[in-house]
Amino acid sequence: MTVAGIDLGGTKCEVRLFDQDWNEVARHRDPTPESYDDLVQTVADQVAWAEAESGEKLPVGVGAAGLINPQTGLALTANLPATDKPFPADINAAAGRPITYVNDCRAMALSEAIFGAGKGHNTVMALILGTGIGGGIVVKQSLLQGPTLTGGEFGHTSAPAHLVSRHNLPIHRCGCGRLGCIETYVAGPGLATLAKTLTGQDISPPEIAARRHTDMAEVWTIWCAFAAELIHSLTLTADPDVIVLGGGLSRIEGVIQDLSVAAQKAQIGDFSTARLILAQGGDSSGARGAAYAAWQEANT
Repeated sequence: MTVAGIDLGGTKCEVRLFDQDWNEVARHRDPTPESYDDLVQTVADQVAWAEAESGEKLPVGVGAAGLINPQTGLALTANLPATDKPFPADINAAAGRPITYVNDCRAMALSEAIFGAGKGHNTVMALILGTGIGGGIVVKQSLLQGPTLTGGEFGHTSAPAHLVSRHNLPIHRCGCGRLGCIETYVAGPGLATLAKTLTGQDISPPEIAARRHTDMAEVWTIWCAFAAELIHSLTLTADPDVIVLGGGLSRIEGVIQDLSVAAQKAQIGDFSTARLILAQGGDSSGARGAAYAAWQEANT
């Protein structure tokens, strides 16, 4: 049976078809529209394209950034024109059929647990270190989701007070509206803000990483300490077999080693911490994870 997954981001909306062995067999990409009505229609059109390409009615999953409030059905998104709109319901109506809607970070977690770096492990957590911080938890090949659908929003846990105090750092307001989220220190913009606060320089995360053994050493060390506290919290919460790192910051050379050392320092006593590994799925993870979620839903 063919399965389709749609990776919906701020700049592109791409549908991919996977065969019964989960090999990609076709794809179609559109730019992400700027208006809500056009966005809904684009996703519906991609569902129609997938069915026409496969020649059958098939499970379709959509992986997109943001949250859906299960009480109201309304979306909360930062990079899509869908906030306060019943986005999944409107896609279903426009497509004339139900689709499976998954947060993009949760889709990536599922893809990595089933097909990627976490394959073969019982409990897999994914941690996305990018322009934001998110992730997901997969237990026994199923995505762990509860009644609020906010599980995996790791970036919106609180920053460690001892690090904020020790380095005399300001407390920032997060894009979610709360104060002091750890995302404001660990995400890419947070790393740049950290450098600005500590050195007075406007410098990008790639530049900071390139200079982390010279004049940006302190910035990098403090960033690793913040990220390690987040990893520590994840370890204490779910005790995963592995934590799969994704996102732009995860591709910095040596980041696994540096964060592993920092995470061990943050752990209780001499207990070990969760093993960190890099995501393997590349740009297909989101679509494959969304497709797998749709396949699971169709087969339960």
